[in-house]
Amino acid sequence: MTHAFRRVACRMVAVLLLAVPLLPVLHADTDASVSGAPADPKARKTFNDAVGWEHKHALLEAVSQYRKANKQAGGACVECLRRAYQDAISAGDYKSAESIARDSLSAADNDVDKATAHFRIGVALQQQGIANRKERCFSESCDEFKSALTLDPTFTTVHYSLGTSLAHLHQDEQARTEFSEFIDKDKLAPGLHGRAARYLQNIDLARARMAPAFAVTTIDGRHVSMDSLAGKVVLIDFWATWCGPCREALPHIRQIARRFEGQPLVVLSISLDKDEDKWRDFVAKNGMTWLQYRDGGFDGPIATLFGVSAIPATFTIDADGVLEDQHVGDADIEGKLKKLIVRASEAAAQKQQAAN
Repeated sequence: MTHAFRRVACRMVAVLLLAVPLLPVLHADTDASVSGAPADPKARKTFNDAVGWEHKHALLEAVSQYRKANKQAGGACVECLRRAYQDAISAGDYKSAESIARDSLSAADNDVDKATAHFRIGVALQQQGIANRKERCFSESCDEFKSALTLDPTFTTVHYSLGTSLAHLHQDEQARTEFSEFIDKDKLAPGLHGRAARYLQNIDLARARMAPAFAVTTIDGRHVSMDSLAGKVVLIDFWATWCGPCREALPHIRQIARRFEGQPLVVLSISLDKDEDKWRDFVAKNGMTWLQYRDGGFDGPIATLFGVSAIPATFTIDADGVLEDQHVGDADIEGKLKKLIVRASEAAAQKQQAAN
């Protein structure tokens, strides 16, 4: 692998980590025949076991096996550590993720890999800070992000994460500077530029529990992203044609879509069906005229971002993109939606009045 190619690969992996704390498992290999898998037979068998645990969504067991495979490979299996780190983040085991990233730093032999390792340590510390409300973790994450930028100033996406940690430390002006730097210089994560711009307008959002940034193309070809829906309340409904409770909940979702039509509410149904034809046929026959997208299973990118492990599951998101509630099953959410819609309408009216 050339240095230039490896550099791009490291950067892209690091950029994907910005989806935390709801990070998808980004590897879905059916075997260990992947670049970077350990050559040692014993380590490779352990690596394969880890892949198997991933397929069963047993991420903590996968983490353990990947770390074991790395030791069996003499501590030189970069792919083992990368996967172990991602699974630890996905499982919310941020302390283990930090430890794994520090192992990666010890094994790194060039500035690109060292910068990526510092970034990963920073992300793990940042998530510990969010989960446990520990200011120390945010402060330490800032040091790691700054180390990453010192080693590789072209790693401009780090400015986004540094800005987030600074915002949690209530160093708002410094945070705004980092978000501005990210928007001006970054070319790896354009999907996050809109969110950074919103943080510049309202720095409190950088401290909020924001819905993960995502983009989909719906069944009718419309491109929809989380940040493009700013100003609107969003109801996301995860379902599947094979799910009996989902079919029972369908009339309620349809009722909500119709009742609030013309108001600042977007309903997005995300199917976990693997059979596209069956899904399309069901949507057409049941008059599901609101936004529809097929994610392909519990291991689909959007379902994993939202941590969906059972369906039906619905999420309500306010007009600022803050994740409000998760409901498993057909819970009565109309009252919550009404309040959020009123708030969204009032905020829009205030903006219009200020513009005039």
